[in-house]
Amino acid sequence: MRPASLIWTAALTLLLATGEAGAHAFLDHAEPRVGNKVASPPREVTLTFTQKLEPAFSTITVTNDAGQRIDSGKARVSGSQMSISLKPGGTGTYHVNWRVLSVDTHTTDGNFTFQVGQ
Repeated sequence: MRPASLIWTAALTLLLATGEAGAHAFLDHAEPRVGNKVASPPREVTLTFTQKLEPAFSTITVTNDAGQRIDSGKARVSGSQMSISLKPGGTGTYHVNWRVLSVDTHTTDGNFTFQVGQ
């Protein structure tokens, strides 16, 4: 193979690999923020992703220190944002678990915590 052909082959491989990596919906930011400490229990958790989501297959659960669910059970999805209402809760560590399907059919999941209280 000629050197120019090798360069073009390498460039094409990199472009294809980069396109595939960009095809997943990753968590961009959350409110309350990941690992943050807030003074009072929030009314909802909102997650924003890097891609639009498929509402029927995207979920969030929020539990307290005792492992009890404190979310409303039904996530709301609008574009790349997903929110869930929370029941009145106390202080402590809140655990957020999410699983999403982007509109291009790739799934991702993850979790994080945030603290509530002084």
